[in-house]
Amino acid sequence: MDHRQKDWLEWLVSTEFVVNNKIHIVTKVLLFMANYKRELKMGEDIRKKGKVESTTEFAERMKKVQEEIGAALKNVQEEIKRYVD
Repeated sequence: MDHRQKDWLEWLVSTEFVVNNKIHIVTKVLLFMANYKRELKMGEDIRKKGKVESTTEFAERMKKVQEEIGAALKNVQEEIKRYVD
C-alpha cells in the first residue's frame, strides 16, 4: 500500500467484500446475507442475469430477514439489560 494512500481506490472492492462477508457479532448474520439472503462468494458476479424475483417476493424476503435480525438484536439487548440491572 502506498504510504501516501493514493491507491485506496484499488483496495476499495476488497474492503467492501471483507465487510460484507463478515458475520455480525450480535445478529450472527453476514451483512450481505442480511441484504440479499445469500452468501457472497469471491468471484461471483451479483449482476449476472437470471431469474428476477418480483417486488413482492423481494419485499417479503427483506421483511423476514429484518425480523430475524430485529429478534437477534432484541435478545442481545435483553441480555445486556440483565447484566446491567
